[in-house]
Amino acid sequence: MNEMKTITRITGLVFQVPFSRCCSIALAAITAAGLGAASYRLYCNAADSYTLKMRFQQELNTLYAQYRFPGATAAYILPDGTVEVFAVGMADRELMVPMTTDSRMLAASIGKTFVGAAVLALAQEGVLGLDDLLSKWLGDRAWFSRLPNGNSVTLRQLLVHSSGIPNHVETERFKELFRNNRDHGSAPLSPEELISCVLGLRPLCRPGMGWHYSDTGYILLGLVVEKATGHRYYDEIGRRFLRPLGLTMTSASDSRELPGLAAGYLSGDNIFGLPCKTTLRPGFMAWHPGVEWTGGGVVSNPKDLVVWAKALYEGHAMKGCYLPALLKSVPAGKTGTGKRYGIAVAVHDGGPFGTSYGHSGWIPGYTSGMRYYPGPRVAVAFQINTDIGIVDGSTRLFQEMEERLAKAVMDSIGHIRTGNKHNNEYNNTTMN
Repeated sequence: MNEMKTITRITGLVFQVPFSRCCSIALAAITAAGLGAASYRLYCNAADSYTLKMRFQQELNTLYAQYRFPGATAAYILPDGTVEVFAVGMADRELMVPMTTDSRMLAASIGKTFVGAAVLALAQEGVLGLDDLLSKWLGDRAWFSRLPNGNSVTLRQLLVHSSGIPNHVETERFKELFRNNRDHGSAPLSPEELISCVLGLRPLCRPGMGWHYSDTGYILLGLVVEKATGHRYYDEIGRRFLRPLGLTMTSASDSRELPGLAAGYLSGDNIFGLPCKTTLRPGFMAWHPGVEWTGGGVVSNPKDLVVWAKALYEGHAMKGCYLPALLKSVPAGKTGTGKRYGIAVAVHDGGPFGTSYGHSGWIPGYTSGMRYYPGPRVAVAFQINTDIGIVDGSTRLFQEMEERLAKAVMDSIGHIRTGNKHNNEYNNTTMN
């Protein structure tokens, strides 16, 4: 970046200089013009902002050149709420449609964060309790007696994936139902049809005595939200979160017609027998994404995801002091990994940038990541319109995108905080 040149206007003067020298020249120009330190800070903040945007886009471009995925969108939000969005590659390779900062993709399991927030909000309001037995809410359903651990599992255990209820997505029954529905159905599989895939199966563990990721648990939670409120789940999250936070690029993926949707690409030998491209025409899916429902269930963009992450994990997504309950977590996966899971939040301790909170998402053709870093109070999110090389773990694309984009932001935050050692008095910014 030191060789990058820019045209910079300071008090009506025009300079063309290496970007690394901008602040030094700015100080001299501002001093000569009789302006104060505040003007210098304003200028350097703009310079740092420009440098960060260039670095972030460069990292995205480098990953695109290295891994040759179809396309991606990414965004960050800074401590002061500044949001920047980026794009690279193609939203539709065959039609030669470029990816843009307004492109949307299925966010998959990141949608669980809205489910968790809805349940937590209802608990804050006293409508339900996190330690309520599931049977209190759904025990009158005809199928409930066949639900593994149904009579002993709590809502909190469903939220943290310690219920012992198998994941319907992993069953052969689900794959069969999904293929049949894809070929002959005009509507998605219903929540009850999804739950039917695990009825009568052996529990994976006693409630609270193990951890296994279960979309089925979140389908059950969606039914609880609707029972407790008397409203459609999507109406609830729209009223509580999407509209108040201005998440205009996030909406229900409950239709095959999804405006602004980028085409997704997947392997021809995928386990669901789906076509290699998710769309039949721009914004129209080859299969019904409503099969996710509260296992995910939203189409979004990284711009909205970073705003949501910052609001949720800084305690501003709903009334009351909810963060202790949200972040109360259990060990997830293998012991010793430092990974824990709270209420629809993956908690990672000891990472390269300290503790982080967030969620990832996969649905055939799309992968997404959303992570918030409480130390520097920034969030980074991205979406890639393929799962090739990601879902099978054959490449490090997902991990590298997460790490390298975050590092670009962290390096910039560190620069803003540290400043030029020769001019520290001019670098006491509000970016804390």
